[in-house]
Amino acid sequence: MAVALETSLAAPAPVRQIAAAIDGWIDKLGAVWVEGQIAQVTRRPGLGTVFMTLRDAVADISIPVTCARSLFDSLDPPVVEGAGVVIHAKPSYYPNRGTLSLYAREIRMVGLGELLARLERRRQLLAAEGLFAPELKRTLPFLPACVGLVTAPKSAAERDVLDNARRRWPGVEFQVAYAAMQGPRAATEVMEALDRLERDRRVDVIVVARGGGSVEDLLPFSDEALVRAVHRLRTPVVSAIGHEQDQPLLDLVADVRASTPTDAAKLVVPDVADELRGVAWARDRVRTLVEQLLQREQLGLDTLRSRPALAAPVSLIEAREAEVDQLRERARRSFRHRLDRAEDDLGHQVARVRALSPLATLRRGYSVLQDADGHAVTSVAELAAGSGVTARVADGRVHATVTGVDLLPTEEDR
Repeated sequence: MAVALETSLAAPAPVRQIAAAIDGWIDKLGAVWVEGQIAQVTRRPGLGTVFMTLRDAVADISIPVTCARSLFDSLDPPVVEGAGVVIHAKPSYYPNRGTLSLYAREIRMVGLGELLARLERRRQLLAAEGLFAPELKRTLPFLPACVGLVTAPKSAAERDVLDNARRRWPGVEFQVAYAAMQGPRAATEVMEALDRLERDRRVDVIVVARGGGSVEDLLPFSDEALVRAVHRLRTPVVSAIGHEQDQPLLDLVADVRASTPTDAAKLVVPDVADELRGVAWARDRVRTLVEQLLQREQLGLDTLRSRPALAAPVSLIEAREAEVDQLRERARRSFRHRLDRAEDDLGHQVARVRALSPLATLRRGYSVLQDADGHAVTSVAELAAGSGVTARVADGRVHATVTGVDLLPTEEDR
């Protein structure tokens, strides 16, 4: 039996002595079986210890628990937060931090904890198959022609979805397929309702809605057959099961998860008031842009029209016309001048040709004497008395007969 420390105001004990005494007292306690709920699990990289928090199921009391990583990883099904467990552990005191914890030697799932663990294992297996892959999620239509609704008849979830959807978009059409939302036949009836809506070509999106409940009540919506059936659907599915904190496996396989049935109504149809405001804003924006464009183009047009070329376009024509007249007059003067020079040159050339022409010589009284063969006579030796000759004068020919020839003396004879 532990003996109390003898301390007094005059002789107090140091902290280390008190911590060592507490450690000794707690170390004498044996291992105990403790039942509670796992509130938190922390796994730090590189450490061989897993840290947990065990909370009492009734009172607001919790205590730290540690266990070896090998023990934690060997649990099947695995431990998840919220699971109910029974732990065989030994109390331990850490003097350096002054904290008390339980070191777990054995962990067993019980009640709801075991159920949650099985659901977690099912989730991991389905996720490994790719049923929850983000790339498989389809986008909801902006304004569906018809919304399929799977819910319990006359339920609060049905009323929430229909009322809120019609309040947002009064013209929305619903095709309701009723099914049990809890109990052993719930999963089967929900699959049959989904199949009916899938075959209806008018349905553009399907909402599965149910109010909140316990984990056991929502268990059908984690049924593996139901999850696979939703995965095979071609129509987008919105899951609105329970409240924000509830998350059955249907939420993971659905294309969109709604926190509540009311939230599902907001997701499947737009708000007509918001859309009208958006249309009005877009219309005003387009009108403003068109007006700005027209003003800019009008300003550009006015600027162009204010230029001299467009303000008085005839002035350009008149200026060009004056230039053409000047060029034409200049061309006429130049051509006349060149003609005059050519005429003078021609007169000079004619005068030169006339001066060199034998006819000009003939006009001065000379003549060309030709014999009967037409050859020019250049010497009296070529003629004899009685031969016929022709004299070429300026205005004709003279035919004559040689009566005699006289030979003139040469310069040498002179």
